[in-house]
Amino acid sequence: MSWIDRLQMFSALDYAALALLLSGWLGIGWRIENPSRARPSVAELMADFRRDWMRQMVTREPRIFDSNLIGNLRQSTAFFASATMIALGGGMALIRNPDPVAELASDLALNVPPDVVWEIKLLLALLFLTSAFLKFVWANRLFGYCSVVMGAVPNDPKDPLAFPRADQAADLCISAARSFNRGLRTTYFGLAAAAWLLGPEALIVAVLLTLAMLYRREFGSSSRAVLLQVPPDTRS
Repeated sequence: MSWIDRLQMFSALDYAALALLLSGWLGIGWRIENPSRARPSVAELMADFRRDWMRQMVTREPRIFDSNLIGNLRQSTAFFASATMIALGGGMALIRNPDPVAELASDLALNVPPDVVWEIKLLLALLFLTSAFLKFVWANRLFGYCSVVMGAVPNDPKDPLAFPRADQAADLCISAARSFNRGLRTTYFGLAAAAWLLGPEALIVAVLLTLAMLYRREFGSSSRAVLLQVPPDTRS
């Protein structure tokens, strides 16, 4: 069976749902990382706090508190990287033996397509998880770079290298957080992609729910309102 024959097994609605998935994944990521100045996202607000953190670190003695913080961030990335690896292993096992998925669809009284259709749908979810894994690993590496630069920040705030190196550490921390957030978003859409196993309608609903959840968390959540609460005399 050629790839053209395989692709013809999917309907126009399948391709529309797939286009919505990919455009939604890329679109919400761009919107979160490039918000308007009038309505910044939580990710952008946290970037400012990360810069303030590194500049406060210059005068903080001892810096055990800062080392603990960066260590906790690395542990978070390692946890999610491990979780995606486990999910990838389970997904690969299903691709090698899609019979359990087909049996579940049969029990739900769904149309049971050929095994190759299940394999392609599972492969899509696995591609998202693979991308998420790579982003988590890179975030972990960047947090490691950040910890090294933090250690190179002079203890004397009057040292001409103190604040420039603190800014370098902040930029690395922000880059690591950006990669980590991208990994989380990719994981969310990977879970949404798994809904395709139930049909294109389920995939469309899952994508729309994922988009709504991400938008609310970044632009309409209570945590965002807290981050915006700053003293009036420090507002820019």
